[in-house]
Amino acid sequence: MNTSRKWWILSVTSLGSLLSALNFSTLIIALPDLLTGLQASLLQAMWVMLSYMVAQTVMVLMAGSLADRFGRKRIYIAGMLLFTIVSFISGFAEHAPLLIVFRILQGIGGAMVMANSTAIVADAFPKEELGKALGINIMVIAVGQIIGPVLGGWLTTAFGWEWTFWFNVPFGVIGVIWGLAVMGVKDDKIAAPKAGGLDIGGVITYVVSITALLIALTWGPIQSWTSPVVWISGVFFIVLFPVFLRLERRHPNALLHLPLFTNKIFSFGIISATLNAIARMAVMFMLIFYFQGALEKDALVAGIMTIPLAAGMLVVSPLAGSLGDKYGETTPATVGLFLSIFGLAGLALDTNLATPFWHLALYMTIISIGSGLFNSPNSSSIMNAAGAKYRGEASGIRSLTTNMGMMLSIAFSMPIVTHSIPHEAMLAIFSGTQVGMNGATSSLNGFISGLHAVFWLMAALMALAAVMSHLRANKRITNHG
Repeated sequence: MNTSRKWWILSVTSLGSLLSALNFSTLIIALPDLLTGLQASLLQAMWVMLSYMVAQTVMVLMAGSLADRFGRKRIYIAGMLLFTIVSFISGFAEHAPLLIVFRILQGIGGAMVMANSTAIVADAFPKEELGKALGINIMVIAVGQIIGPVLGGWLTTAFGWEWTFWFNVPFGVIGVIWGLAVMGVKDDKIAAPKAGGLDIGGVITYVVSITALLIALTWGPIQSWTSPVVWISGVFFIVLFPVFLRLERRHPNALLHLPLFTNKIFSFGIISATLNAIARMAVMFMLIFYFQGALEKDALVAGIMTIPLAAGMLVVSPLAGSLGDKYGETTPATVGLFLSIFGLAGLALDTNLATPFWHLALYMTIISIGSGLFNSPNSSSIMNAAGAKYRGEASGIRSLTTNMGMMLSIAFSMPIVTHSIPHEAMLAIFSGTQVGMNGATSSLNGFISGLHAVFWLMAALMALAAVMSHLRANKRITNHG
């Protein structure tokens, strides 16, 4: 490939990654105004945020798998176009249920972009440079996480919540035009279709079972774990997911290529990424509660105070990718996870109502540097292990399990928080519609204890991730035919 062209392709995928990161972090800040503007209930406002993540998580594997057959660039640009169009019409939504529908469509577009971003970069770059390229992509995501809260606060205050959607539109249009100009829609590495047609049974059982699981994981902590919605969704998942796996073993054009998981490098990399995602999301989740609930900061200030969680990634990710390319991916990825353990232990030991912010910023920065060291070498390892034929699917699996990890972190963390905070207050604090605990100071000590418990649990999960990362082989296996 032309040396300069691969960097232009990286600029296309980086723009998509930036939009995805901004989309999540700006909307969190806008939730209180959105709730007022649409006269929405608190539960509806929460689902405006979560519906995008649920839809993206459900669709990302399918988007990656289909892209391996029909073209990664084609699916990527179609996803960017869908995301842009829906972002435009979302600002005109007149009530919350309609906006939730738009957010589901936006999540489908986001899945088409995210599932193929890493695979397109892996196609464009030789494996000796892949870590560095993915590091730059992750650096751009960190930029989005840093500027998102400030941008969301400014757009909402100056122009209204609608602009947290409309600001996506010009960047999305540029992304589509730039993508068509730089990389077009033709792929050189599309798997030849086998006899047997599309895996319709696999698609149906996958979508229904994973949607049911995600509804249970989000409805339980937000509404009630004893709700019929949770139990019915759980039964659907328990019954249908084994059926999905059985279908995938037999279908010649399986949606999920199960032999990928027999590769230790691939499967251990996926498990490590999932555990890292659980821990990172839980830290952000807990600290938002801590800053808004215990320290009584508003949503914008709380968002700004979590910036150190992304700052280290911004600096370290490209360097970590280059180190992985030069010395192998295992060492920097594993060292990064160990660093994150130290940061989590610091938060567990030192977080209380009187902790100076610079202490917290230091621990967050250590976790952030650890994530920066881990993410790009680990992603590079997964892509190289999958091989060119299954890169789209491998990228989809990585995005699916990472998003699933973020959902699981909410399910793990919420019960510990709600143990000491009234349920409605917990929802109001997280959505930014309430600052402080409305005088419930007696629950503060319980809340701080719960915070420590979550941080220790996440440190344990990070330790397990470090072991899995270390156990992967240095030898790359790329044959899964």
